[in-house]
Amino acid sequence: MPLASGLYYFAHQSGGYEKPPVILLHGAGADCFLWPPEIRRLPELRVFALDLPGHGKSTGPGRQSIEEYARCVISFLDTISLWKAVFVGHSMGGAIALSLALEFPERTAGLGLIATSARFSLPPSLLEDASTPATFSSAVEQLHTLSCGPHTPADVAKQTLKRLQAIRQTLLYADLQACSRFDVLSRLDSIQVPSLVICGTEDKLTPLRQASFLAQGIPNAALQTIDGAGHLVILEQPQRVARLLSIFLKTIPYQPGR
Repeated sequence: MPLASGLYYFAHQSGGYEKPPVILLHGAGADCFLWPPEIRRLPELRVFALDLPGHGKSTGPGRQSIEEYARCVISFLDTISLWKAVFVGHSMGGAIALSLALEFPERTAGLGLIATSARFSLPPSLLEDASTPATFSSAVEQLHTLSCGPHTPADVAKQTLKRLQAIRQTLLYADLQACSRFDVLSRLDSIQVPSLVICGTEDKLTPLRQASFLAQGIPNAALQTIDGAGHLVILEQPQRVARLLSIFLKTIPYQPGR
């Protein structure tokens, strides 16, 4: 994996320069390989899946706010000489994508918002349990329960638990804190780029009502629901999500170059 601006990333470049590059932003405590191959390798596109600061193989500590993460993404774009991109984020990554569209609209070609929200409603007990090593295992169990839906495949649930157990306690707590402080509900109408909102109907962390509000609040947004999927929709239904993204990305107007 190459390194740019302190961030490791996975790059898939099967497309030309006539289509916008795609930046994949993972959720709290995760890394770029949370994204399944079907999404990391979208055909005929340039796709960059990042390890956010302090996550995966990336250097330095995690950040304390969604806005700080957004600025790190802009630094990454500058380093690899990309001016504009479509930001596709899952959960916390979706919040970072929203922040990018609000704070750096000239750098944003479109948004893919998956299992995310303009304001997170995290259980206070989750934040409390994640705050100390002594109760971290309880936070992991709670987050695992919230992430998995009734139809989550057993292998996905097992791998998710393993991934959660491997996250540093301080990193996950900081990410959850950043999510809990994030609130752009009143600013959604200022986002003027094409946006696709994807949500599983059984999502317990960012439920369908929040996705519906997100799609209604952004002027150029469309909502796609995936029946039976939970918060891990990108792992439960990777081919469906990849197809929805591919169709959406073909509709985004883009002029190569700055």
